[in-house]
Amino acid sequence: MKLREIAHSRTGDKGNISNISVIAFDAKLYPLIVSQVTAARVKALFAGIVAGEVVRYELPNLAAVNFVMDQALGGGVTRSLALDAHGKSLSSALLDLEIEDTFGDTDRAP
Repeated sequence: MKLREIAHSRTGDKGNISNISVIAFDAKLYPLIVSQVTAARVKALFAGIVAGEVVRYELPNLAAVNFVMDQALGGGVTRSLALDAHGKSLSSALLDLEIEDTFGDTDRAP
C-alpha cells in the first residue's frame, strides 16, 4: 500500500535544507511508519535530489516523524532555477512510498 493511505505530510524549507513531516492519521499506525519509513529509504527515494544527509526525528506524542534533508533544494530558493524551489512537492512524492500493510485493511484508519 502507499504511505498516503495511512498518513499525511507537510514540507518546509530553510536555505538548501528541506524537511518533511509524516503524520499518521491514527496513532496506532505510528509504529508501522517508524518501522518502514526510515532515513535510509527516504534518502534512496530522493537519490539525485538530496545530495546531503537525511536525518529522521521521531515525534511519538504527535504520531509523526520529521525528515531533515540537507543539500536538497539546489542551493536554496534564491539560487535554484527549479520549478519547485521550495520543495513542496517532495511531501507528495514521499507519500507515494510503498509500505507493507502489516495491520490489515480492517485495522487501518479511513
